[in-house]
Amino acid sequence: MSKPAMIAVGGVVAGIILIPLIGFLPALLVLIGVPVVAYLLLDPSQRRRLRRISRKEIGR
Repeated sequence: MSKPAMIAVGGVVAGIILIPLIGFLPALLVLIGVPVVAYLLLDPSQRRRLRRISRKEIGR
């Protein structure tokens, strides 16, 4: 299984576990908020580099 596929499966599993524990809306906010916060914590040069490379190259 490829790395992006494993990450996607992990996200789905995390969502399934969080929904019964904290409810649908908070679980959705966590699943969307964590990647957004991680992106905002990057330096401006790291953000430019991440935008510049294609999605196919990110998993390398």
